[in-house]
Amino acid sequence: MENVEPIKETPDNLTERLADESGLAVIVVDENGAVSKANNNSICEVLYSSEEFSPHCAKFCGRAFALATEAGKTVPYQCHAGLDCLAVPLKTKKTLIAIVGRTFTKAENYRTATERAMIGDWRKFPPAEFFENILLNGSSKALETVAKYLENLSDAEKQVFEKEEPKVSQTAAAERSQEEQTPPAADLTKLIEQFNRQTAPTVADSGAAPKKTSDEAEEITAWRSLFGSLFRLTYHEACFSVMQFLARRYALDSMAWLERKENRFESILAIGSLKGQQFKISLPADDKLLFEALENELALELRERARHGEKTNPQTISLFPVSVGGEVQCALVIADGLTGETMKRHISRFCKTVASELEILRLREEVKRRNWLANAVEKFNASLKNIDTEDFWSNLTRVSAELMRAERGSLLIFDEKSDILTVKAAVGATADRIKNESKRIGDRVARLVLQNGKPVVVGDVSKIGLPAAPLDWKYKTNSFISYPFTIGDRRVGVLNVTDKADGLAYSEFDLELLDAIAPQVAVLIDRASLKSKAGEFEQLSVTDSLTGLLNRRYLEERLSEEIKRSNRYGYPMSFMMIDVDDFKSFNDTFGHTEGDKALRIVGRCLRETLRSADVAARYGGEEFSILLPQTTSAEAATIAERLRENIESTDFPNRQITVSVGIANCCLELNSAQTLIVAADNALYEAKRRGKNNVQIYDNIKDDIKDDPGDTKK
Repeated sequence: MENVEPIKETPDNLTERLADESGLAVIVVDENGAVSKANNNSICEVLYSSEEFSPHCAKFCGRAFALATEAGKTVPYQCHAGLDCLAVPLKTKKTLIAIVGRTFTKAENYRTATERAMIGDWRKFPPAEFFENILLNGSSKALETVAKYLENLSDAEKQVFEKEEPKVSQTAAAERSQEEQTPPAADLTKLIEQFNRQTAPTVADSGAAPKKTSDEAEEITAWRSLFGSLFRLTYHEACFSVMQFLARRYALDSMAWLERKENRFESILAIGSLKGQQFKISLPADDKLLFEALENELALELRERARHGEKTNPQTISLFPVSVGGEVQCALVIADGLTGETMKRHISRFCKTVASELEILRLREEVKRRNWLANAVEKFNASLKNIDTEDFWSNLTRVSAELMRAERGSLLIFDEKSDILTVKAAVGATADRIKNESKRIGDRVARLVLQNGKPVVVGDVSKIGLPAAPLDWKYKTNSFISYPFTIGDRRVGVLNVTDKADGLAYSEFDLELLDAIAPQVAVLIDRASLKSKAGEFEQLSVTDSLTGLLNRRYLEERLSEEIKRSNRYGYPMSFMMIDVDDFKSFNDTFGHTEGDKALRIVGRCLRETLRSADVAARYGGEEFSILLPQTTSAEAATIAERLRENIESTDFPNRQITVSVGIANCCLELNSAQTLIVAADNALYEAKRRGKNNVQIYDNIKDDIKDDPGDTKK
């Protein structure tokens, strides 16, 4: 028999194996840089390659070698991105350390990172690249396990690292084809061994690793095969695939996948006897029971609440929590009677292991969804540019219906004085008839929706007990959305859309699109309604009598709503504070009457410069403010410069007028009306300090401001 040369062990092989078993990043470095790299977090790859953020990375992982070698022991740290790491010195002839982790172990850090990527300073990075391989762990135990292993390398493993190896520029995973390049699932061998140690302390105490049975090895193979296929699916497809796998593997029939919504779980997918059932499970005040089930590898046994008068036994189900980053956001429900503790442990371990893979898929889908929403809203905004015409109501209804892919739509306006809903416009078949039947259509759905202040999305009107529409309206589908528009506590109107172009039913996703455009539609409706009112009192309640702009009260209502929308959907939003330069001396020299004339001209310049969706207001005295939805700070700066130049080049009576402008952008730091206003005001003050007649952005000068955003002192 010929001699066969054994496969050569390399640093890459060793770190890949450790990374694969733990689900962590494992990077071995010397004083010059990386010797070996495996399963690196995609956030790290993107930020480290960024000119803006690489200096921040250098303060943490860049100093890991020095920290661990100087300390002579393992050093924990959390980087600027919120990732937990351990710098582990290797006891080899060469001076080497391993960076272990680069993972989120705390839910709040994971949430902060996703928000920064959606609406914050990481928004510039391509989502597919940024979220390609997110590492999530519910605790630091996995990091400590790998660190202990590295601290006690065998002589053979030490020799692998002591040999001179070329520096790596990329991981082996990065060299795979795009189809195969997916985050590696944690090696269940190690997990099962850890679980066995917990249940058999005498074995663990002896220091001997428990041997895997053939059944366990087969289990590992089956699970890994599933995990490898999940990343080619959507999130919902993956959840369905997980349930089908469990049904085949453990001879189960009825299951449901639940997602958390505030203080309850709601089913999103189901198979078997649970298919087609919509059920909710209320959660306790805290998650103690959920985490106890996770820790002890148990299921929560829940019994259906017996209905009055029923003699049948209520159904019992088993709920398995699914935890990501220290939070339980999903759960698996099994309606089959699970009697064996071994099966429950297997399913619990499975849910614990598959959680990270499903969360990455969910996050990717969320990014795509937000991008689609942003593009749809951008298209909607573009359609609004030419909407201020004589046929305003019909155009607004048409644009809104087109956005919702509705063949029919109607817009109803509410008059607070008369307490009447009036159909202002309708599009699609029988539009004229709907206008003539305005009382009937309002009483049937819209009035109730407006009173409750909550939108209604109906998949099938025949199943909710709603009075049927007149037969001669000839609706093509049974699905519709009725959406109320409000500004603060004031009710403005209702949009109804139906007959979706593709023939399908409307869903919560369609509702999110309306949520995204609602503030802009509400303000457009309100403006048009004010213009059409004969009396001055109604207009004076929300407008400034001198300039004709909106007043401070109205602006602050809209600002709070727009901040909520920006936080929820990740849309950019900017806010400006504008102050007329040296206005006191203008009044002192030429008098207040001339000063009022100058302010009217400034107000006219604002109206001429701004877009239809922007909200300009007189904030007080010679100070103005502008809310700019769907606008980044850079775009806001361009608008501000155009506005500043327009005012500077305008002919004013008596003497030239200029303005100073401060801009703040809604972000994690500035996510309330108060902090955003104060930040813009601080930027305005900096513009004054720098010579007036200029524009300053808070993000660019905040390090120079000693006061924090919540401090109104100048």
